[in-house]
Amino acid sequence: MKIIVYEARPDEYQDLHDQAAQLDIQLDITDEIPSLDNSSRALGCDGVSILGQGKIDRELLDVYQKSGVRYISTRTIGYNHIDIAYAEKIGIRVCNACYPPNGVADFTVMMMLMCLRHYKQALWRGQVNDFSLTGLQGREMKDLTVGIIGTGKIGGQVIQNLSGFGCRMLAYDHRENPSAAKLAEYVTMDRLLTESDIISLHVPLLESNRHMINRETIRKMKDGVILINCSRGELADMEALIEGIENEKIGALGIDTSEGEEGIIHEDHRTDILSNRNWFYLHQFRNVIMTQHMAFYTDSAVAHMVACGIRGIYEMAHDLPCKTEVTAGRS
Repeated sequence: MKIIVYEARPDEYQDLHDQAAQLDIQLDITDEIPSLDNSSRALGCDGVSILGQGKIDRELLDVYQKSGVRYISTRTIGYNHIDIAYAEKIGIRVCNACYPPNGVADFTVMMMLMCLRHYKQALWRGQVNDFSLTGLQGREMKDLTVGIIGTGKIGGQVIQNLSGFGCRMLAYDHRENPSAAKLAEYVTMDRLLTESDIISLHVPLLESNRHMINRETIRKMKDGVILINCSRGELADMEALIEGIENEKIGALGIDTSEGEEGIIHEDHRTDILSNRNWFYLHQFRNVIMTQHMAFYTDSAVAHMVACGIRGIYEMAHDLPCKTEVTAGRS
């Protein structure tokens, strides 16, 4: 069988070749983002593997289906960039990726600590030999209440990581995680919003929770609240975040993913003129730490993502159990 691998990064190449050799699969590997312009590369392929920069919409799915593609894998946990329902309708099966939660969970706690200790401002000062302390007094985690929204694998691991800091932890999810319940108190969303000093998001992006962080929910939060998002950018309304920073309702932001990041992250734009004003305006505040969607980016996670991307297609094509297959009902 043959798979076209789009958006391949250099760090994936060895794992891609290893998977191809183990499963006797032919790979066509490109760093191009999937689009109608390069859809002809999928002609004669059984499967397409992608990351998350391109939108796999109805028009592109139709082209893939006519080209003989029957399987799509995204080497990401999130899959909102694929029209799952339409793919299912035209007979294309889809799977996503999974990887250990430790990397993102560790990164999340790092973001919390950097926000608490004014890391960005301290770093900027140090680069110009300003070693003053004015405005850099931080807070200690043990004195704070941390609210975790979403207690699946990653949210649950964040709670486990935080358990050693001595902070009070609140949790919200539609389903309780028994392990998390031993360390955090499950509460209503309103109570989590009103009582937490730090709020961290760990839920998948669905139409039902798009912009769950908005003007109304921010108004319910404590003055000076710290918001952390290492999940999906569209969970938070960019305009509301900017307003919250400007009026100082939000004390700090630590965001690894943000609304409107497509076309910006994972690329070198030093000589480019980019038009996303909100993204760059938010980026420049002294109390906003924005990283390039890299919380997932560890050696272990990359290996797991590639394995899921290639093996998932292989399993679906050979009618083997595929634990990461996504259906319209799941999405």
